[in-house]
Amino acid sequence: MPVLKCLMMTTAVLGISAGAAFAEYPEKAITLIVPWAAGGGTDAVARMLAGGLKEELGVSVNVVNKPGGGSVIGHSEMLTTKPDGYTLGFATAELSTFYWVGQSDYKATDFNPIALVNFDSGAFHVSTSGEWKDVKAALEDIKSKPNGTFTVTGTATGAAYHLAFASFLKANGVDPLAVTLVPSQGAAPGFQELAAGGASVVLSSLPEGMSMMQAGKTKPLAVFAEKRIAAFPDVPTAEEATGVAFTGGTWRGVVGPQNLPDDVKKKLSDAVVKVANSEEFTKFMNDKGFGMRVLDSDGFGGFLSEQYTQVGAIMNDLGIAQRKE
Repeated sequence: MPVLKCLMMTTAVLGISAGAAFAEYPEKAITLIVPWAAGGGTDAVARMLAGGLKEELGVSVNVVNKPGGGSVIGHSEMLTTKPDGYTLGFATAELSTFYWVGQSDYKATDFNPIALVNFDSGAFHVSTSGEWKDVKAALEDIKSKPNGTFTVTGTATGAAYHLAFASFLKANGVDPLAVTLVPSQGAAPGFQELAAGGASVVLSSLPEGMSMMQAGKTKPLAVFAEKRIAAFPDVPTAEEATGVAFTGGTWRGVVGPQNLPDDVKKKLSDAVVKVANSEEFTKFMNDKGFGMRVLDSDGFGGFLSEQYTQVGAIMNDLGIAQRKE
């Protein structure tokens, strides 16, 4: 073979190899792990986000549900997957609790934060037939009575809303153990119990209480948000109701494993933030009653650090933590 022809062929092969090696991310489909079953709220938000990311990144983003172990299984895989940006996770607030209750050895701060897209603020719901007209009156009543006089329901032990309620009491100078939790499988049975007089408080999001509010059986006294929720303009924030700034609730965001390349992480963060701030995604969230809070990778990283510290502290206060630091 002539030397010139051989050199040309070698150059062509090297060019192809170089092109493959330096192809711009992403060049194939991305998997988004959801640690809960299909059909729930987390699944719905993840699929809406995935649709927007497909348009933004130019590749398919496939949602894969991996429920089990109270979401431990799915969250664990988010952390151990190959750090190439092609398998990501749609994390939920539960991951902040696993370390403290001994369900896993990983911490919220071990995840690689990409972007936060949702924060559902808890709200302090009471029966319309009760004596409490505002949160201040409720807190004073709780303080003046023996621990266990009042009960809260609508959530499971150690779940985000349980921890938010206990943290709210603590922030207002009330023993977080003053109100006894009656665990329930979600807000719906909790509201039934509240309306029937079997519980004093339900801690849930505002949308979850909508049907009971419209029926005139329950009312929200405050929402644990920085500002009033647009769909519920008459419900004051915790700070407006008590004078003490407080936010608390549950959240969802995109995470990955450690050691993601910086350029991949930056591209993903920018894309998620752009989709989350889009008119289509915002309308979906508002229409479905999901709270909006969007943070990029840096902001989300700070948020996860706060969650790690705050969740550990309140779980120890409640006596449900298995670890102390």
